[in-house]
Amino acid sequence: MIAEIGFFALLLALAMALLLAASPLAWSGNEDRQMMALTRPLMLAMSSFVVISFAMLTACYVVSDFSVATVAENSHSTVPLLFKVTGVWGNHEGSMLLWALILAIFGALVAVFGEGLPARLHARVLSIQGVIAAAFLAFIVFTSNPFLRLDPAPAEGQDLNPVLQDIGLAIHPPLLYLGYVGFSVAFAFAVAALIERRIDASFARFVRPWTLTAWSFLTIGIAMGSYWAYYVLGWGGFWFWDPVENASLMPWLAGTALVHSTLVMEKRDALKVWTVLLAILTFSLSLLGTFLVRSGVLTSVHAFASDPARGIFILAILAFFIGGALTLFAFRAGDLKPGGLFAPISREGALVLNNLLLASAAASVLIGTLYPLALEALTFEKISVGAPFFNATVLPLLAPLLLALPFGQSLAWKRGDLLGASQRLLVALGLALFVAVALRIEHGGPVLAPLGAGLGLFLILGSMTEIATRAFPSGAMLSFVSARLAFSRALGVPRQAYGSALAHAGLGLTVIGIAATAWHAETITLMSVGDARDVGGYTLTLTSLSPRQGPNYRETVANFSIAEAGVPRGEVFSTKRVYTVRGTPTTQVGLMTTGFSQIYASLGESEPNGRVGVRLYWKPLVLFIWLGAVVMALGGALSLSDRRLRLGVPARRPMAAAAPPAAAAE
Repeated sequence: MIAEIGFFALLLALAMALLLAASPLAWSGNEDRQMMALTRPLMLAMSSFVVISFAMLTACYVVSDFSVATVAENSHSTVPLLFKVTGVWGNHEGSMLLWALILAIFGALVAVFGEGLPARLHARVLSIQGVIAAAFLAFIVFTSNPFLRLDPAPAEGQDLNPVLQDIGLAIHPPLLYLGYVGFSVAFAFAVAALIERRIDASFARFVRPWTLTAWSFLTIGIAMGSYWAYYVLGWGGFWFWDPVENASLMPWLAGTALVHSTLVMEKRDALKVWTVLLAILTFSLSLLGTFLVRSGVLTSVHAFASDPARGIFILAILAFFIGGALTLFAFRAGDLKPGGLFAPISREGALVLNNLLLASAAASVLIGTLYPLALEALTFEKISVGAPFFNATVLPLLAPLLLALPFGQSLAWKRGDLLGASQRLLVALGLALFVAVALRIEHGGPVLAPLGAGLGLFLILGSMTEIATRAFPSGAMLSFVSARLAFSRALGVPRQAYGSALAHAGLGLTVIGIAATAWHAETITLMSVGDARDVGGYTLTLTSLSPRQGPNYRETVANFSIAEAGVPRGEVFSTKRVYTVRGTPTTQVGLMTTGFSQIYASLGESEPNGRVGVRLYWKPLVLFIWLGAVVMALGGALSLSDRRLRLGVPARRPMAAAAPPAAAAE
């Protein structure tokens, strides 16, 4: 009965979405405010039914109702409760329902918090959200029904994919989808604004909080997926340029550009055409990622589905939304009036450069991901595009972007002083160069590694310089009085500016963590109990190998004691698991954290003579990679806490005495 309630709620949600998609567009065109007002209750009703449907599917997993096909295929009575719940989205059907749930939540939030919008614009935005919801709900109902019954029902399920039975995969998909689907709001605003033929600074103020929210979730979602791959798959890396990884990177790059372009549009009423196009393309890349993961055209450890029929349906959705939105853009872009003017050397100019480089990087990733698929479809020839291509095309675009970022922060709006900005950043640049040279002398390695670490430090110090410049006006004396004044000024700096500085500093942390991978130490060896191996100045001794039984798996546990220069530092446990139902082996990596660095032990296959394969790594500053992403997301959240941004009202022009021109509020 639970499954039937869930499916019926899904049908009702589809009906509400169709009503929302069809009627309000016509109603808003007729200026009938009573009819336009119906969009809000329709959206809330649709969202409620999707929530009920998802709750019913979750209940089926919790009670192990194996008469439901997805439960039988992706769960087992011995699976821990946490992984019964996460099993809901650990498969194609459930993950699509999760997508619909998050889309419904965003739609409900727009319905509730969008009452300050013009009534017609609000109705059209909700209607476009309804069109998106109707398409995906129809896809679920007709091709991916998660409530299909089995008759007769099996006595037991087939278990959840072992690599998904991890807390990282409990968190990663929802966060990633909050990012993907969150960009649908920006897409809906862009299409509605094109229909309205009215795009001005208020558009940017409406869109920017939603874009920033989606970007923050996508940032932390990608980081969580990267960390999961690092410690679960046992490969010891954080990014492999896997096509499905690229599918999440492309909307992140485009979304980062969109966050910055909306800032220019809000401040200077400029980049209108580009901002609207970015809003369309960012969500389009999110849809493309969905197609790649679920169409069966890619083979990846991250891919869910391999059903071409479903792929054709998603391809139709893709063509409708991307083709329709770009066609509308082509017809209406000429009607948009040019915005404010600004000098090339200005904060606006720096943000334009930021957008061009980010868009070019996204295009490079797109080409590298889709070219092998297109070539295979046309010539039946299979090729592999991997890290060498992406490193050679994407990194040369991102490096100058990172170098220019602190300078752009220090420039004034409309017309900046590059020499003055350079002088303010002189200390930060000098410290960064000193650290780079010191690292080169001390650790050697590829020359790009110390340069990358120095660049990351420059980003962090540049962000701090931005706040310090506002707190200490030019020529201020360092005294008790000036310190109190600086503290008072620092408290007066908008949280949006602090959030921006924090996000840029987080990017610097990630860059340092990535650069430090050049100094990782690795030992791949065979070991018996009692053997010791050195890695990165540490000695790891295999002290025991013992079997252990888990709730739905059996495993071999390897215990390593760790010493540094003969002094014990701790121990780590690495396991090799075999899940009894599927017979699938997985590796649980042993990690010991020392500061922001880690010792990493991964257990391999056993040999007849009793020895086991072992991968040992010393990874200095590796946690900076993911800590930086967390800091970036926190920066986005801090910006959102700024009341001016949250309410979508224009920022007041700061008083001249509050800060020098170069430190104008961002």
